[in-house]
Amino acid sequence: MATASRPRLLSLDAFAKTVDDARIRTTSGGIITLLCVLITLVLIRNEYIDYTTVITRPELVVDRDINKQLVINLDISFINLPCDMASIDLLDETGDMQLNIINAGFQKLRLIKDKGNIVREISDDTPALNLDRPLSEVVKGLPEGGDPKTCGSCYGALPQEKHQYCCNDCYSVKRAYAERRWSFFDGENIEQCEKEGYVKRLRQRINDNEGCRIKGSAKINRVSGTMDFAPGASFTSDGRHVHDVSLYGKYQDKFNFDHIINHLSFGSNDAREEILNSVHPLDGYQFMLHKKHHVASYYLKVVATRFESLDQSKRLDTNQFSVITHDRPLTGGKDEDHEHTLHARGGIPGVEFHFDISPLKIINKEQYAKTWSGFVLGVISSIAGVLMVGTLIDRSVYATQQAIRGKKDI
Repeated sequence: MATASRPRLLSLDAFAKTVDDARIRTTSGGIITLLCVLITLVLIRNEYIDYTTVITRPELVVDRDINKQLVINLDISFINLPCDMASIDLLDETGDMQLNIINAGFQKLRLIKDKGNIVREISDDTPALNLDRPLSEVVKGLPEGGDPKTCGSCYGALPQEKHQYCCNDCYSVKRAYAERRWSFFDGENIEQCEKEGYVKRLRQRINDNEGCRIKGSAKINRVSGTMDFAPGASFTSDGRHVHDVSLYGKYQDKFNFDHIINHLSFGSNDAREEILNSVHPLDGYQFMLHKKHHVASYYLKVVATRFESLDQSKRLDTNQFSVITHDRPLTGGKDEDHEHTLHARGGIPGVEFHFDISPLKIINKEQYAKTWSGFVLGVISSIAGVLMVGTLIDRSVYATQQAIRGKKDI
């Protein structure tokens, strides 16, 4: 009788079976089995932890909100500059210019000192002088039929033969001086300023060596620009941005732009607190060179950042930035620390923040570290790997034991 043909699938069986009678159990095999079980449980536990862990993955995309305005949050303390002398200007590449915005979204705090140390802060509500307002809005002529005696003097800064200009307050006189580019100093001997107490108040704050803390927010266009702090009120003349620094230069032993940046950020502060790993590199930065005619510059690279939660219930937008610091004396010359570096000459003492807005956005998305399929694959791989390694070790140990017994029998 013909023998039944062997099934063709037997030659493809990768899981060859061992006869039960040929199986040998050893003590070393039991120990290796226990170790394999423990290692497998640990690996499965680690796979589960990875599967349930939430991580944040960044993604770089083109910023589609480039036309929206950007908020700057700033808190800076000038240790040796009274609030009356500090001004903030915003300029950008589009040509937009916002002059002396210290009262537009910012709060001024006078830093009162005692023996050189700051002892308290007092809110200062003194309005900032914007000398860039049109002359006709500030210095108006005498109304028809008005008393010529009520037309205040502009001290030669503006023509007054026909009473076409009347400087009836300190601000009007200062604006008239700006029109002629005259130095205003502290308003001494100007009747309007003396009556208003401007001169007395300013001199008192200067003699007390007051400082100024400025904090608040301002909106800028999402283009490259500059926010600068400089002494004296600012205005434009013949297309140039200038400051009246006459009072700053009058006192050679007072005033400088030593400062502490308490905080600087871009975007919503509420969102900033929610963003993980969000850093603000200038927070707490101190600039203390004690030099009067010096300018400190900060070059900021701003990148829009979005945070998206795991369940998409939260979408928070903010910004992050990197910074490069630089400072130079206005007199120019060689750098004290780098002998081959030559500084430019000229400029205005102060602090400048140059910001460059990136056209890209970083989206930080919360995700699980592993998917369900990745978790299952990891568990199977862990079990298979441990069993394979355990089998190899067991065979090696068993072969070694057999070889040792063979030598003893000889």
